[in-house]
Amino acid sequence: MFDAKKLLDQFLGSQVPGAGGTVRGRADQVTQLAKDNPLATGAIAAVLLGTKSGRNLAGNAAVLGGLAAIAGLGYQAYKNYQAGQAPQPASRAPAQLPPPPADSGFAAPQALSNDFALVLVRAMIAAARADGHIDETERRRIIDKLAVSGLSPDAAAFLETELANPIDLDAIVAAGKTEEERVEIYTASRLAIEPDGRAERGYLDLLAGRLGLADALVDHIEATVSAAKVSV
Repeated sequence: MFDAKKLLDQFLGSQVPGAGGTVRGRADQVTQLAKDNPLATGAIAAVLLGTKSGRNLAGNAAVLGGLAAIAGLGYQAYKNYQAGQAPQPASRAPAQLPPPPADSGFAAPQALSNDFALVLVRAMIAAARADGHIDETERRRIIDKLAVSGLSPDAAAFLETELANPIDLDAIVAAGKTEEERVEIYTASRLAIEPDGRAERGYLDLLAGRLGLADALVDHIEATVSAAKVSV
C-alpha cells in the first residue's frame, strides 16, 4: 500500500524545495517552481485537477503548510463556529495558522491515519470532477503525465482507478466518523475547487448536506478557506 499522506501532501504542494521565507516570498517561489516543473515540485493537483483553482492550489496550500492546511483551516473554522462568531472576512486571514490542539479532534499530519488521508485524496478528486471536465481524452492526458511524475506505481495506479470509476460519494461521506472528520472532508473538497460555477457550488452544497454540516459551520469553512486563498 502506498503512503496516502505523502500523496495528499503532494496534492497540497508541501513537498516543495526552497519554500522558506515570508508568506509572499514562499507563494512567489512555489508559483514559479510549479510553472517550471509542476509534478516534480509537488503540484500534482495542478495536472490532476485541471481547474483554475487546481492550477493555483499548490502555491496557496504550500504557504499554509501542505497537509496541515486541512486540519488547521478546519479547526479554525470549527472553533469560530462553536464560539458563535461571525465568519471572518477574507481580508482578515492570518499569515500563519497554528496547529490544532492535540485534543481538538483534528488530526495533526503525523497522527493522521493512512486510511483517512486516502479519504481526503478521494474527496479532493471527487470535488475536482464535479464540473465534468475530465472526459476520456483529459483522463488519458493526466495518466500520461502521471507516468513521468515520479509517483510510486501503486499511487499512480490508484489515481488512474479513481479517474476511471464513478465517484463514490457514499463511501466518502461514510468515512467521516466524527464531526471533526466531516469538517476535514469538506475543507479538503473546498480547497480543491473554487465554487464559481453551478456544478461546483451544487456539489459542495450536496456534500455539506450529506455530511450533516450545519449551514453556519459551512459558512465558516467557506470564509476560512477563501481567506487563506486570498492571503497568498
